[in-house]
Amino acid sequence: MRILQLMNKVPWPPKDGGAIACMNMTKGFSMLGHEVTVLCMNTSKHHVRIKDIPSDIRNKAEFRLVEVPASINWIKAALNLLLSKLPYNAQRFISRDFSSELIKLLTEKHFDIIQLEGLYLCPYIPVIRKYSEALVTYRAHNIEYEIWERTAKLSKGLRSKYLRNLSERIKRFEISYLNSYDILIPITDRDGLILDELGNTKPRHTSQTGIDFASLVPTAKKLEFPSLFHIGALDWAPNQEGLIWFFGNCWSKIKSENPQLKFYLAGRNAPEWFERIIKLDGVEYMGEINDAYDFINSKAVMVVPLFSGSGMRIKIIEGMALGKPIVTTDIGTEGIPTENGNNILIANDADQFIEAITRLINDRGLSDHIGKNAIGFIQEKYDNLSQAGALVEFYRNHIHS
Repeated sequence: MRILQLMNKVPWPPKDGGAIACMNMTKGFSMLGHEVTVLCMNTSKHHVRIKDIPSDIRNKAEFRLVEVPASINWIKAALNLLLSKLPYNAQRFISRDFSSELIKLLTEKHFDIIQLEGLYLCPYIPVIRKYSEALVTYRAHNIEYEIWERTAKLSKGLRSKYLRNLSERIKRFEISYLNSYDILIPITDRDGLILDELGNTKPRHTSQTGIDFASLVPTAKKLEFPSLFHIGALDWAPNQEGLIWFFGNCWSKIKSENPQLKFYLAGRNAPEWFERIIKLDGVEYMGEINDAYDFINSKAVMVVPLFSGSGMRIKIIEGMALGKPIVTTDIGTEGIPTENGNNILIANDADQFIEAITRLINDRGLSDHIGKNAIGFIQEKYDNLSQAGALVEFYRNHIHS
């Protein structure tokens, strides 16, 4: 099949959940023998040159990049709040240049499938309908409004009011595009059920982000045990909130009972105010690192204190694939059918986090047992080719129906 993926950022380098989810899908389609084209916005925040994308990746698909700044401008955000009904998050990705490039591509090439990677590509559905007869599929990476709704509940004052308003706008925006596509592709069953409750009536197929096991190879050669770590985008509010909570409510107690223990924190785009907060005894801030998998392999216990966000946590999937015992919340493992005490440890308050981490760092056998079960769980459920193959089969059935 000829497949077009539309993205609101370049999926290279695959260093965050959205980029990994898009890139792995591209790889899966290509490895199954399909002709893949990727049209993506080249934003100022994630700006990439075509030559920066490795040749082996460029050989898997034709990548077309369109300059769309999509930068956050507080004056434009204020005007949006006063003068527009659109959420500012969506307005930033509505671009004449992207629309023109999409029209040009659709007149050049015939596609069987056009897959929208995320909510903010939905405004381009009318353009697609005008210039193509392809099956239009919407891949819902998360329930977008839920991210901001949960963040608003954790915030106070004017920030909370603004975020509540934003989440309500995003919810209306999300509902307005329900059923404008032909097929819904949620990343988790939970998200699919929520979108059905909101009004989706189109056929849907859950396609979770798959893992390329050739590149994720667990090894304990450089393992520092005991040690704690977290890796993720440090400009993402749910990560910031969760880590600030953890360091404020759990770290001092854990550290006092384990004076030699270190917490390694890796991630890109941390703002200066966040860096100041995490300057704590025993916390080693690594910033952006070159090899995420090497970093994860070298540390013992992964800590993911998430209390907001939505969708599927790719870094948890990757950590499990590398055999890490993980301590996270119910929200952290949402949409991933893990089993508490078997392949992961779930904690939702300070006492539970402290207890779970203490158990793992004091019992190497338990830590290894949870990690081994995590590897088996991911290998059984998250093989990238299997996920892509099942989605392609679903598409074939609907193209011919």
